[in-house]
Amino acid sequence: MTVRGLWIISHENGGNLSIRFSRRFSTVEHRAKSLAGSSYVAVPEESTFLQLLLTELGLSDSGKNYVALRDDCLYRPRSPALELHVDGPAKGILWPVLTVSQGPLILACLPLVDVPPDPRPPLASLLSVSQGLTLLAGLQTFLLGSGSKPDSEGLGSRLAMVPSVLLQVCPLGTPLDVPLPGTPTAPTSVGTQKQPAWKTGLHRGRAVVNVGLIETVRSMQYGNRSRQDLWDVYVTLSLPPNGSPLQDILVHPCVTSLDSSILTASSVDNYDGSAFSGPYKFPFSPPLEPFRLCSYTSEVPVPPILGSYQLKEEENQLRVSVTLKLHESIKNSFEFCNAHLPFFNRDQMGVVDMKVSSGQLDVSKEKNLLVWVLGQKFPKSREVTMEGKINFSGPTPGPSDPLCTKLTAYVKLHFKVPDMTLSGCYVDQHSVQVYSSAKPRIVTSRELQSKEYYIWNSTGTAPVSSGQMMM
Repeated sequence: MTVRGLWIISHENGGNLSIRFSRRFSTVEHRAKSLAGSSYVAVPEESTFLQLLLTELGLSDSGKNYVALRDDCLYRPRSPALELHVDGPAKGILWPVLTVSQGPLILACLPLVDVPPDPRPPLASLLSVSQGLTLLAGLQTFLLGSGSKPDSEGLGSRLAMVPSVLLQVCPLGTPLDVPLPGTPTAPTSVGTQKQPAWKTGLHRGRAVVNVGLIETVRSMQYGNRSRQDLWDVYVTLSLPPNGSPLQDILVHPCVTSLDSSILTASSVDNYDGSAFSGPYKFPFSPPLEPFRLCSYTSEVPVPPILGSYQLKEEENQLRVSVTLKLHESIKNSFEFCNAHLPFFNRDQMGVVDMKVSSGQLDVSKEKNLLVWVLGQKFPKSREVTMEGKINFSGPTPGPSDPLCTKLTAYVKLHFKVPDMTLSGCYVDQHSVQVYSSAKPRIVTSRELQSKEYYIWNSTGTAPVSSGQMMM
């Protein structure tokens, strides 16, 4: 596995975004040009690369919230591999650009894809993607340490060490401390592992195996029979020994052996997953740093929270009606559950006369935003409502958005449900086997999170695709 380029970008609240370090490898770039042939897309200059990356991440052009190549309904991002659309003489798509963001830094790399780019290979077949993420995770640990935001002096000194560190761990663009194909599959104890150059110290104390399972649900609900509601699940998973059929499985390179039938289920090919339905077992020799063992997608029959949003305009005020219903299969115990109602392209909020059946309402007139705090439980009926009127007569205009004009508006849900997954997948604590002289404590957890969970105003237009969803 080799990388064509590596970038470290500073990302601080209120500060400028800039490239603090970059390194390109000419020998790897020559191989990329030979492999791609006429489809070759060169890595652009630093300033262009930075602008393209920040646009794809939604961190630039604050006055331009909608970017067609990124936000169009036909484009479905496949995280963590980003597409950068390069213009000019070297026009084309730069893929897969991998990113890791934490604290004040964004780390990015472009691994070499050593197979023909057309047709594009599935992520599950590219070992370089997993190994590239492992390299970024290791550098992240080296730069930020155990915390997410070290002092500026400590971070500056570590950034100054990056060139010499890369000479040791990634000479000529080839990482030396990531597992390579053909690595012996025999289990090895932590004490005999090679200490990565970015790992400054060993763990002291009782050995602990922490296995976390996080499912993320996305949803688009329109409240209109002519438009089909959409929802899907994106999952970050460690050690899933059982569960419903999974799709798009991508494993960490430390996995030593795997049944090939596990990797055949794909949501892109409308594969039904009948060839393998679990249990899913992943033998592996873990690295010394925390890592993502496996990711997958899964189809679920219903969204966890079904909503209805109606917004009607009456002179200089809006009549608002929102209904949220928690599905009976979802555990009624949230870590948090909030509904955000933004109002764009209008004057500043004036009088707000709203009533909610449960929870409390926070009003931010400066941001033209209502935050409905539902708390940790729905009522016994599992249904909550909000109704009322909002007057817009403030002295200054509120925030703008090119997409949400007139009655095009949405409710965005933010929630987290502990000890639950939509797919039913779970980690059996007793199935975790550790071949080591130490007897570690096994800790497992699971949770369900929302991501891009929108309920659109049923009385207005909404961004919906009438064709087939592109992956």
